Amino acid sequence: MTTFTPHARDLIHALCRNAKLILMVVALPLGNAIDLNASPAEDAKTVASLDTKYQAAVKSNDAATMDQILADDFTLVNGRGKVSSKADLIESARKKEVTYEHQDEEPKTQKVRVWGDTAVVTALLWIKAVQGDKPIDYKLWFSDTYVRTPAGWRYVFGQASLPMPQSESK
Repeated sequence: MTTFTPHARDLIHALCRNAKLILMVVALPLGNAIDLNASPAEDAKTVASLDTKYQAAVKSNDAATMDQILADDFTLVNGRGKVSSKADLIESARKKEVTYEHQDEEPKTQKVRVWGDTAVVTALLWIKAVQGDKPIDYKLWFSDTYVRTPAGWRYVFGQASLPMPQSESK
C-alpha cells in the first residue's frame, strides 16, 4: 500500500475536486484549434481560408505565419521536379529571396475537396515578382494537401505545375 504525506494527500484531493476545471482549461485551447464536429463544408471553408492565408504569407515573406501553417515534414514539388522542405521555404522568406507584386489565386479558381481528415486545395496562382534581379510573371496550377492534426489543419504537401504558356494563362 502506498502512503502519502499529509501535504501530498491534500494536493491529490484538491486536484480531484478541481479536475473538471483543469480539464476545461487544458481542453479549451485545443477545441479552438480544431473543430472535430465540423461538417465537410465547414472544413472546406476553414482550409480554403487557411490556404489563402498561406499564399498571403508567402507574398509578404511572413516566415512566422508560414511556419505556423506548414507541417514540420512539409514537402513541395514544383513543375521542374525541385523538392523543397519547410526549412527551405522559411529560409527563403526570411532572406526575402523573392519580392512579390502578385502571389494570388485567380478569382473563382480555388476548389477544396475534403475526405475526412485530409483536404486538397487546387487553384490557378498568378505569380509576379522579382527573384534575384530577374523579373518573373506567370501563372501555374497547384495542389496543396492539408491534414487535420490535434493542433488544427496543417499544410503537408504541395505540388505545382510548370508555368502556363502566356497565351493560356489569361
